[in-house]
Amino acid sequence: MSIMSIKTYGDPCLRKKNEDIKEVTPEVLKLVNDMLETMYAHKGVGLAAPQVGVNKNLLVVDIGDMSGKHELVVLINPELLSKEGAEIMEEGCLSCPRASVKVKRAKKTVVQALNQRGEKIIREDSGFLSRAIQHEMDHLKGKLIVDFAGFLEKIKLKSKMKKATS
Repeated sequence: MSIMSIKTYGDPCLRKKNEDIKEVTPEVLKLVNDMLETMYAHKGVGLAAPQVGVNKNLLVVDIGDMSGKHELVVLINPELLSKEGAEIMEEGCLSCPRASVKVKRAKKTVVQALNQRGEKIIREDSGFLSRAIQHEMDHLKGKLIVDFAGFLEKIKLKSKMKKATS
């Protein structure tokens, strides 16, 4: 396993169309493990493959809990089947250093994907876990949290992020 570099705002990799993963190979499993190690090293709760320069439809999430238990989620080719409710919450992102944006997301989601064994799964999630999965799924569509900001807020955020990466 190895820690990968995280692509930050402005990197074209974050805006490209991502490809589905045709089968779960040893290379895909290595990428999953490297992404997990990278996410934990950067104290993130989620990471999508484009954030580490790989334009594939793959994401990992681990929101943990207060007792220190992990709820590891690996989704390959995730697809949102349904969503319910809405709430607004402040979000940050490893690819948008120093930026935080209020984002409206569904409270509950149903997502279909492949797991690490290549099996089709359907997940129903709510709360912060659902939010984290939706955030990472946005990355798979080339969408970043700054895209949710208004015009003037975007200008301020771009300046903050530029300072953080220079």
